[in-house]
Amino acid sequence: MDSIDSIVANRFGNLSFFSTSSRLYKFEKIKNITTRVKLKHPNINLIDMGVGEPDKMADESIINILNLEARKPENRFYADNGILEFQEAACKYMKNIYNIDWLTTENIIHGIGSKSILSMIPLGFINPGDICLMTVPGYPILGTYTKFLGGEVYNLPLCEENGFFPDLENIPKDILKKSKLLYINYPNNPTGQVATKEFYEYVVNFGKKNNIFIISDLAYGTLTYDGYKPLSIFNIDGSIDICMEIHSLSKSFNMTGWRLAFVVGSKKAIKLYSTIKGHTDSGQFRAIQKAGAYALDNYYLTDINRERYSRRFNLLVEVLEEVGFKAKKPKAGFYCYVPIPKGVKKGIRFNSAEEASLYILSNSLISTVPWDDCGAFLRFSVTYDADNIEDELIVMNELKLRLISLNLEF
Repeated sequence: MDSIDSIVANRFGNLSFFSTSSRLYKFEKIKNITTRVKLKHPNINLIDMGVGEPDKMADESIINILNLEARKPENRFYADNGILEFQEAACKYMKNIYNIDWLTTENIIHGIGSKSILSMIPLGFINPGDICLMTVPGYPILGTYTKFLGGEVYNLPLCEENGFFPDLENIPKDILKKSKLLYINYPNNPTGQVATKEFYEYVVNFGKKNNIFIISDLAYGTLTYDGYKPLSIFNIDGSIDICMEIHSLSKSFNMTGWRLAFVVGSKKAIKLYSTIKGHTDSGQFRAIQKAGAYALDNYYLTDINRERYSRRFNLLVEVLEEVGFKAKKPKAGFYCYVPIPKGVKKGIRFNSAEEASLYILSNSLISTVPWDDCGAFLRFSVTYDADNIEDELIVMNELKLRLISLNLEF
């Protein structure tokens, strides 16, 4: 036994929490399998429909701002809880995109990406034994850190029969009594479902009734299609008292690796978060924040992403339906969420989405993300690598040919 085993915190179970055999991070596992398959078939191009990152770089104008600001001596200092310029840009962004004009810089603070923000929020709310309500499938960070703090997670399955919305009515009373936080993410990853004003009203009323604080993750908020308008939980009266909302520059502005986001909430909630943040990090590089402020001020830069993703969804849904999948174009985000095939006509049966995904990957070099949290589904992303429309058509044609060759049964 290594000496560290005897002194590691109990919450990690003598490091068993990190056991690669039982708790390997889902997407890391998929990446590892994909790498092995690519090495086994070096002469066949992988069609990566599992990637969850934008396929393009940030706009050249944003990069130019970073280049300019990174050269200024005054930007070399710690940013701590952020620069005013970024907060002001975020306020204007909320007005321009969501028609919310009553926010001030005291309602907004930056973060080093949504992941960082979600990891800190439980520190302000969770005591041992408290519960965090988490929608599944979904992004696990808020729940993971709740467990780190001695809290518990109660999963709310996003099922097709409920329109991929959580069932808040049937949460047991003893769970509600101990619940402190509710995590929601709309537009949703991976289901593609979008929020309505009625849903947000319902959630806000639920939070107030049960004294549960709501964390709304709006990572895909501006990537909307076919008439659906971006919607914030703060479009609901009274939501500021019971909600925090996280906005990321990763997906909308292709700034994934830049690690920049912001959180919106009441002055008291932001003060609480800023206190935690001030003892956790020293802020994102000032030059990145200034480039981010430029991006938020020039929000029209996301239009080209929306146009590309919308076009790719049209192509992808057509291919999937032709092969036999039950596919529908989502109103936002960049994921198409479809039920798995029953199996393969030659006799193989899929008992889970993971089995289906692995079979498709191993036999046709098409990478997808499996979800088995409520039914068995595959997630196809439209952020695959293609330089132009012609390349997209080539990818889609190859995708169709490979899927057809599998002889899938639906």
